[in-house]
Amino acid sequence: MNIDHIEAFLYVVHYKSIHKAANALFLSQPTVTARIKSLERELNVELFHRDGRSVILSDKGKDFLPFATQIVQTFQQGKKQLEETQETDEVCIGTNGVTAQYFLAYALPKWKESYPHLRFQIVTGSTNIILEKLQSHQIHFGLIQYVHREGIGNELLLSNAVKLVMHREHSFQQNTLIKVRELAQQKMVFFECGAFDWNYVHKLFEVEGVTANIEVRTDHLEVAKEFIRTKEYMSFLPHLCVKKELESGEFVEIDVKHLLDMNQHIFLTYNNKDTLAPAFWEKVIETAEQFESGYEKID
Repeated sequence: MNIDHIEAFLYVVHYKSIHKAANALFLSQPTVTARIKSLERELNVELFHRDGRSVILSDKGKDFLPFATQIVQTFQQGKKQLEETQETDEVCIGTNGVTAQYFLAYALPKWKESYPHLRFQIVTGSTNIILEKLQSHQIHFGLIQYVHREGIGNELLLSNAVKLVMHREHSFQQNTLIKVRELAQQKMVFFECGAFDWNYVHKLFEVEGVTANIEVRTDHLEVAKEFIRTKEYMSFLPHLCVKKELESGEFVEIDVKHLLDMNQHIFLTYNNKDTLAPAFWEKVIETAEQFESGYEKID
């Protein structure tokens, strides 16, 4: 029994017209008529009485109607269930620009090694925007700061503390814990963008009644890093974006933990883990651990 034939029967019953049913189904009238006749031959009954352009449901048609309705409803429910549970070949991730540029650029190639069939879409935006997309099922998961919302899960994934960094050949020599007034004398490039509350940095100087020597402001992390490479500037930057340079020794961290402890944890945020294979979620966690440890995990 063809499900399309049964669906055509239900549309004709609803509209009481083959012509109107055909329009609703985006089919030609002869096609709908043919489907009804095929169903009648298969059931060996007459489902409708024809009266010119009108069709009237027969007694046998009335008997068949509840069964036809149940068949189509069950089919649609089964189809929807399969669509929701089948593994997707595209994973949509929502995050801020820093995490996308520095963590996902590292992680995605590793995910592709384990899941070569997967394709990825990265959506960047604020935490609120990503949360909205998560709740409306536009993305599979977010890499954002912690959110407290009913039905939303959060798992700590990465630490992204703010670091004060300079080039290894910068003239500044830190022999003791740096003081705010001493720091205020250094040339700085200031990055003012992203999820961090940079007011904490400004307050650091305001409390001491001094003004930071900010010669350059930028909303681009790589621009800030290029100024550091001139060996004349310092900058407060998220750890994710300078991790590679700190590990290689190109940049060095100036200890300011006694002055400022500014951390922004990044959480793996989701509302339904069943949308992706359990092994993939494990791979995401494993990759984050490798990224933070600074070495390749050996199996």
